[in-house]
Amino acid sequence: MKTSDLAKKICKAASDKKASEVITMDMRNVMFSTDYFVVCSAQTATQVRAIADNIEEELDKEEIHFTHREGYQEGEWILLDYGDVVAHIFKEESRQYYALEQLWNEAKIKLYEE
Repeated sequence: MKTSDLAKKICKAASDKKASEVITMDMRNVMFSTDYFVVCSAQTATQVRAIADNIEEELDKEEIHFTHREGYQEGEWILLDYGDVVAHIFKEESRQYYALEQLWNEAKIKLYEE
């Protein structure tokens, strides 16, 4: 599967749980370790975990498993590392604080639209 297709599947799974401001960041010309970041927001820690759970469940159906997960317990910022695609699910305040879009501002950003 192409990494762009994997990023789209992650976006769809996040969107299905009402994630807001779902974007992909094309990291191919910015870093060597990953092709895309998928970044999205949720209003509560419960919703952050529900989005992460749905991403995991939808990709598990296709035998695609993350290599690393961080932040699940706290629910402020969950990172799901699928190797060439990394999903960042933020509680809205945490997304503003960490500002990945500004930190990696040389990445091309695309808003996900179903």
